[in-house]
Amino acid sequence: MRLDRRTCTILLGLTALAPVTALGAPGAGSGSVVDAAGRRVPLAGAVRRIVLLDAVDVLSMAVLHPDPSALIVGWAGVDRFDSDLVRRLYERGSNGGPIPVVGAQTGDTLSLERILALEPDLVVATAVMEPGLGEGGLTRRLEAAGIPVIFSSAASNRQADAGAPGDPFGDMARALRLWGAVLGKGDRADAFIGFVEERLATVTARLAGAPAVKAYLEVQSTYDDCCWTAGRRIWGDLLARAGGRNLSAVEGPHGSPWYAKLAAEQLMTESPEVYIASGGAFGAGIRPGIGPGLDPEKARAGLRRLTGRTGFDTLPAVRNRRVHGVWTGLLTAPPLNILFVEAVAKWLHPDAFADADPSDTMDELNRRFLAQPLAGPCWLSLSPATAADGR
Repeated sequence: MRLDRRTCTILLGLTALAPVTALGAPGAGSGSVVDAAGRRVPLAGAVRRIVLLDAVDVLSMAVLHPDPSALIVGWAGVDRFDSDLVRRLYERGSNGGPIPVVGAQTGDTLSLERILALEPDLVVATAVMEPGLGEGGLTRRLEAAGIPVIFSSAASNRQADAGAPGDPFGDMARALRLWGAVLGKGDRADAFIGFVEERLATVTARLAGAPAVKAYLEVQSTYDDCCWTAGRRIWGDLLARAGGRNLSAVEGPHGSPWYAKLAAEQLMTESPEVYIASGGAFGAGIRPGIGPGLDPEKARAGLRRLTGRTGFDTLPAVRNRRVHGVWTGLLTAPPLNILFVEAVAKWLHPDAFADADPSDTMDELNRRFLAQPLAGPCWLSLSPATAADGR
């Protein structure tokens, strides 16, 4: 899969979750829910057959349900995992066979016929895959067939941005409560939200009074192209929660809400103190392979190759060896955002977080919540001594 601008657009759209409110009785699938699009959707009885139009939603299910794949009868956007290992953990359904694929990474690839043939109790959509947010043709046809549709995310980078900062963790909490209502796991949703809020509060307390550090967070880190910087929304919001300051090119009322492509000369002028690349399993050979089950030394070789691009040797981040990489899943799967914030906060403010290890949070996430433990490396540094790899 070649990582081009189209792919970048798709990846970015994954992280946006609009406010969600869950209503109704605590039993699985009973009562009604108000989804991310503000639609009250009745759910008649227990939900046992779900189609996900964004496969990454399985990770939200996985912090609440011990076997989410047993409930999934079809999904789309499987490449968005950006991890062969994570995909393999969840790709087998209740019958032991692979979960049927009903589409790729865009809404125009979805097959209504395949979805209907699977006889789902519920279809879970996103604005990326169904931009109509309940008014689109797919939703209307499914509901006409008696299949309820809810939206786990109502925002994407296709939509205009009002300029206000986002609230990824508030959105994550509301989305988890929605899933808690759907799955009958409200108490577990509250426990996970508390787990995240406690760690986020610790990060915020340690950052009190600390000046923000300018960082270049690259949303599409490829060896032959430069320089795709994160915008203000979602990725930029998470960078700010970690004590970072985005590049001036994307800030301000006329900045870029989702991403921007800078000239190398502009990046050199910005002089970021820290450089954070992104990587994953897909696009091998053109970007760093950072992610669960991948070789960290090969990933570091990829980071070194990125710093060999034009002008990078002039950046303070490179000269001072403050070069790091993250698996895209930490940004695109909302339940994993806290790992990104903790790792990045340690890189940006090493003194304040000298005794903190985000791998401890990952261990507890695996032990207490995730149906399938998440392996590393989910983050790493160019210099192994800078920070532990996300194991």
